[in-house]
Amino acid sequence: MKIALAQLNYIVNHFEYNKAKMVKAIERAKSDCVDLIVFSELSICGYTPHDLLERENFIANCDTAINQLSTHCKGITAIVGTPSLNPNSKGKMLYNSAYVLRDGAVVSIHHKTLLPTYDVFDEYRYFEPNSDFNIININGKRIAITICEDLWDDQPVSSAFAKNRLYKSSPMDKLKEFNPELIINIAASPFSYNNEEYRKKVFTDNINRYKIPVIYVNQIGANTELIFDGGSMVLDRKGQILEKLKSFEEDYKVIDSESLESNQPISSETISDDIRISRIYNAIVLGIRDYFKKMGFTKATLGLSGGIDSAVTLAMAVDALGRENLRVLLMPSKYSSQHSIDDAVALANNLHIQYDLISIQDTFDSFNNGLSGIFKGMDEGIAEENLQARIRGTLLMALSNKFGHLLLNTSNKSEAAVGYGTLYGDMNGALSVLGDVYKTDVFKLARFINREKEIIPINTIVKPPSAELRPNQKDSDSLPEYDLLDKILFRYIEEQKSSETIISEGFDSLTVLKTIRLVNINEYKRFQAPPILRVSSKAFGFGRRMPIAAKW
Repeated sequence: MKIALAQLNYIVNHFEYNKAKMVKAIERAKSDCVDLIVFSELSICGYTPHDLLERENFIANCDTAINQLSTHCKGITAIVGTPSLNPNSKGKMLYNSAYVLRDGAVVSIHHKTLLPTYDVFDEYRYFEPNSDFNIININGKRIAITICEDLWDDQPVSSAFAKNRLYKSSPMDKLKEFNPELIINIAASPFSYNNEEYRKKVFTDNINRYKIPVIYVNQIGANTELIFDGGSMVLDRKGQILEKLKSFEEDYKVIDSESLESNQPISSETISDDIRISRIYNAIVLGIRDYFKKMGFTKATLGLSGGIDSAVTLAMAVDALGRENLRVLLMPSKYSSQHSIDDAVALANNLHIQYDLISIQDTFDSFNNGLSGIFKGMDEGIAEENLQARIRGTLLMALSNKFGHLLLNTSNKSEAAVGYGTLYGDMNGALSVLGDVYKTDVFKLARFINREKEIIPINTIVKPPSAELRPNQKDSDSLPEYDLLDKILFRYIEEQKSSETIISEGFDSLTVLKTIRLVNINEYKRFQAPPILRVSSKAFGFGRRMPIAAKW
């Protein structure tokens, strides 16, 4: 039997667009004499629709699209992900389902059993877990259809205070009773820089347990903060990868079920730090591109300071959107160094993008004069520093409103973690590009961007980081060096370790306690931040929900 893996990029709630993509793939598969074509989880509507799933007309549109798609499945079978109504009088309204389409009809429906409710996932909010198990016979081959988490009942954990067995039962234990010859797993598995190794372990563990080959079909694309990297795979009964589709690109591949017993495995790539950084880069570029495309925007702006964060953000935005769609502002004050201005100009020229230079000094002086009465006798400090950031934020939003350029936020994860940013100033933006990238990795991204030639001026990379909001200011005046800070933050945020545990690992107690205090008291700022492109296992935003008003 010939099976096609269709790894596509869907738009949430755009049924005509999604259906057209799938029809095109079906027609291609027919021309390739394919027997079965497989699409990803919730492919008919896009993942994840969130509370659109609570709207009756949304589910009706899903049903209509499925029925229309089925008319194209003449002489071919398709597996398609979609929500479906729960006919039972009790339970949630919906199932997360895989429909098997053939000869213009729905021939079977298979529901998702394990519903993830952790990190960015909230499926039990909408879906009823499956309790009825069956397999399907396609062209004489017995196939167990599973949906993403159904194979993740035993998964790696990043925290000591977590279980690797999240569910009391395994759907494959039930499906194994039907003696399937092949497992098909349709998925919407989002990217994180360590997820590829996790996925492979999940699949090989399942294969070692059940001795059944696996075909895994993921989607690609970004839907707001979630980025899907594709990487669909075919694994034999030994757990060896026989085929792998591209990462961060749409892809299509036909395999023969007979080859699952005879093909040679492909070589497995070791995820070095350089590869990790390249994957983060590709994920963010895809995230920017899809955010604009799926919202109907084309042009972007940002504040170019001569610093590393805005430089990396701009370079990735140019890659994602094209240099003709970027227009940036340089907004120096009396505290801005000439070399920072020169670096910003050099970067804009290297990337061939339009820039405008607007000094904020007169506006800053005007604000200070207006506040001089109530600030009389007081030293300059945070209020004056934040005024500069808010003036810049206002100018950027003015350009955004006047010319229709969405503002990209340039703050990194280290800054967001400790509140090193100004609400309604440098925290402005429609999308946070680096909000899930620690500062130490921002420097690595800069070197990756410069891997073939100097795009980001070398001075931007080697100079000490500074917000340049007061004379001779450096980030290290108020924060630990980023090499140290990021190690503490990673342990507290990603690994969710306590201060006592982190200190026991050899970190200075005062530094740890200060860092964790800054993370905790700045939750209110992050609550008001723009959506963050998720590239790690624990990003700020939907996947990390902490109380704002709490005693720490």
